[in-house]
Amino acid sequence: MGAQTVVADVADELARRVATGEYAPGDLMPSVRQVAEEFGMNRATAQLVLGRLESYGFVDAHRGRGFTVRDVRRAGGLDVYRRLFRLSMHAPELAADMFRNIVAAERVIVLEALLDYTEGDGGVDPVALYGAIDELESLARGENPDHAAMLTIEIGLVRTILTDLGHSVQRAVLNSVGEMLFEVPAAVRAYFAASPDLHVLLWRSLLAVWESDSGPSEPQLSLFEDLFALYHEKVVAHFEELVGAGAEVAGISA
Repeated sequence: MGAQTVVADVADELARRVATGEYAPGDLMPSVRQVAEEFGMNRATAQLVLGRLESYGFVDAHRGRGFTVRDVRRAGGLDVYRRLFRLSMHAPELAADMFRNIVAAERVIVLEALLDYTEGDGGVDPVALYGAIDELESLARGENPDHAAMLTIEIGLVRTILTDLGHSVQRAVLNSVGEMLFEVPAAVRAYFAASPDLHVLLWRSLLAVWESDSGPSEPQLSLFEDLFALYHEKVVAHFEELVGAGAEVAGISA
């Protein structure tokens, strides 16, 4: 195992302890000597580990004091949150809480994009949309649908729509959300709480609305929003099942 791999692995372990609350905000991190002793490395490598942790945004360096734990949930940006989510899998309830926030952010962006595009002129070439949805359907009909590939296509469809709408900030946030999801297999699987075929049906229905002259009625739009919210509630519930958060809350698991 190379030195850089060792540094990354140990930094991830220390970051995991921050993510799960083993090291609380404001705590003094183990010293260079303590890290070296615990992980069987020399002090120069231990210094690199703590430096890596600082670059992650998980600790702050203080001359003469060492490193203190940052309040990453309050002060961290998207990159910090992404790493925090991946490392939180050892704490199911924490992971589930973070996933709820990720889903809430994703839902707002996607719903706004779909509604704005539905009410607008719809400038994306329908051929491109049909091609992506056909590919989505092909994957959905497979014996073992590739959820990651399907979610990639769906995020790509929303990105195309956001680009057409000129919503560049929302597109950037969606990109970051996608990166968070794809680093955690359970998060990807959670988005398929319902049958993959239903994902295809949704997109084909939207495409039919976009190509119609009349557009949806107010009751239809209201129903779509309700169904969209219900779908995301099922996504969150499925993730909790996959990571065991429900059992932890009930006191069934440690």
